[in-house]
Parts: sequence; structure tokens; C-alpha cells
Amino acid sequence: MKLVAYFSATGRTRKKAKKYAEELKADLFEIQPEVSYTIKDLNWMSKKSRTSVEMNDKSFRPKMKENPIDLSKYDTIYLGFPIWWYVAPTIINTFLESYDFSGKTIYLFATSGSSGFGSTMEELRISAPDANFKLWRINNKEL
Repeated sequence: MKLVAYFSATGRTRKKAKKYAEELKADLFEIQPEVSYTIKDLNWMSKKSRTSVEMNDKSFRPKMKENPIDLSKYDTIYLGFPIWWYVAPTIINTFLESYDFSGKTIYLFATSGSSGFGSTMEELRISAPDANFKLWRINNKEL
């Protein structure tokens, strides 16, 4: 079975994830932060904004809302997120570290205003070292 799991702060990634889940005939799971992000939190131009503070500390792991999912029935996971500072938001690390992804294939897809994947793959492998990561799409383009 396939799963499309995603984090979306503004709704853009959510829209893509729903489309992909339908196309792939996959289940859909939203990764939700315990505290939602506001427009002020997302202000990347402010060094004091929540996202700037989180992204400057690679060990930071935002808490997720309690919404457990049984990943044992999924072999293939499509994992979507916006690109923040050339990498995945740290809540994606939180998600990966909260479950066992051993032997699973994880296809990454992202939405981005202008940047590519940067060091995303390397930073996510740290959180799920026994998973098989592959780049899939960025801004709806196959990789």
C-alpha cells in the first residue's frame, strides 16, 4: 500500500498532496504541528520568527499533534513539504523520528518558491537511516 504524508504551512503543499494521493490511489496523512504556524511565524526575513529560529537549530524538533498512524501496512511513502532554507522543515525530522521506516521507500516531493532540494536528502536520512530515500518531485516536476 501507498501513503502520501505531508506537512503544509500555507496550504500549497496540501493541495499537491491531495492531488498526488488521488493519482496514486494512496492514503493521505497530514503531519500537523502541535502549534500551527502563523504568517508572522513564517516570516523568513525576520531572524526572530519561529521558522527562522527553528531552522537555525538543526537539532530542533517541533512537536506534532497527536494523530498516530500505523505505518506497518505501507511499503511506499510519498513525503511532501515546503522547502525552508533549502531543506525540509524540521517537523519532517520529527515525523521521521517518531516512526519506524526501516525498509520502506520514501519518495520526497516539495513545493518551493525558488530553491531546490539543497541538502534535504542528507538531513532527512539522519532521521530515518534505514529507509530508502528517493527524490520524486519539486513544484510538480519529476526528478
